[in-house]
Amino acid sequence: MSTTFQSMQYRSFRHWFIANALAASAQWMQRVAQDWLVLTVLTDNSSFQVGIVTALQFLPLLLFSPYAGVVVDRVDRKTIIQITQCSFGVFGLLLGIMVFTGHASLWLVYLLAFSGGLAASFDSPARQAFVSELVPARSITNAVALNSVAFNFARLIGPAISGLMIDWVGEAWVFFVNTGIFLVAAMFTTSIRHRDLVPRRPVPRKKGQLREGLVYLRGRPDLLLIILVVGVASALTLNQQLTTAVMATSVFHKGAGQYGILGTLIAVGSLSGALFAARRKLPRLRLVMGSTIALSIVSTILAFMPTYETYALMCIPNGFAMITMLTAANATVQTTTVEEMRGRVLALYGMVVMGSTPIGSPFVGWIGEVIDARASIWVGSVITLIVAVVATAWSMKRWNVSVHLHASAHLIEIDNPHAHHGEGEGN
Repeated sequence: MSTTFQSMQYRSFRHWFIANALAASAQWMQRVAQDWLVLTVLTDNSSFQVGIVTALQFLPLLLFSPYAGVVVDRVDRKTIIQITQCSFGVFGLLLGIMVFTGHASLWLVYLLAFSGGLAASFDSPARQAFVSELVPARSITNAVALNSVAFNFARLIGPAISGLMIDWVGEAWVFFVNTGIFLVAAMFTTSIRHRDLVPRRPVPRKKGQLREGLVYLRGRPDLLLIILVVGVASALTLNQQLTTAVMATSVFHKGAGQYGILGTLIAVGSLSGALFAARRKLPRLRLVMGSTIALSIVSTILAFMPTYETYALMCIPNGFAMITMLTAANATVQTTTVEEMRGRVLALYGMVVMGSTPIGSPFVGWIGEVIDARASIWVGSVITLIVAVVATAWSMKRWNVSVHLHASAHLIEIDNPHAHHGEGEGN
């Protein structure tokens, strides 16, 4: 079997791949429909309100992720994922009913967005840590990358399907269809047999387990650097669901279908980046830093594209750089963290990386209203670039790394000759 798809030889991972692709497709469809509902039905093109909804989706990650990480290390991860998948389906059904009956309101979207975020705060670390139970240790990096392939395949089709459905039958039916998709995803997760999983010993319940995770992370400066840089990028540069909606409506004056296409083109680049990552044997700090710099540069260029067509075309390299950064960061955290700490470390990583969106989204939306839609992209990109360059300079000084520009990948990489797989770089 090709090295790109080596994890597919395991039955458990094949079933997980399908479940993950279905659930992610439903999530992207729901996000597009929800943002479009707020932007065009419940408000008069208010990017600030879309930013508030996005913030409420991710706020629980800031509030509950540390505790969720402890639960993920203690409890069966498959069970957690089944519960969260069914919860997402119920939330979509409720919103669909309210929209269909004409009773949808901003406060209801706020409530359901926060509830979905609460479920996601447990789902995200469980989903990421569960990968290590699906394949042997030697295949974890590949499995993480293929996980990203499933997610970005969903991102490729989800926004486009959602945009077309909004045009044809309205937002309510998007939410109804999502409910069915989430339930099917839960069925595929259920079909994963426990005897096919890599054995793990759940961490016994005891006091101070959250503190243990924090102490472990404090002793890993390489992981702290990744969390800082990717967290800033997530807060200020990865707000595409907000910025593309505003650009599509306010700058290019397009409808739901064209908005959905922009999300699909970002996913084309993301899917390409994920497939490229699946061939990589070992993740490295240098790729995390280099791809963050590349993402900042590409996003800045994206902000100044003069037409809808050129903007759409630039979404592809933007998606490639984005997923290269996220996949490299996720794989590095997963493969260099000891098993008994993995749930807690991934939860803390997710708390910063995904939970930073509640901080960034209102700011990005505010910039879009006070200055203009283009500024909502380039301001955050420039700030991210500054942080990434400073972090790169710091790591070069601390760990004697060097920087290389690989033309074939169009990404800057930072080489650390003293880094060792499975250890904190610089330790």
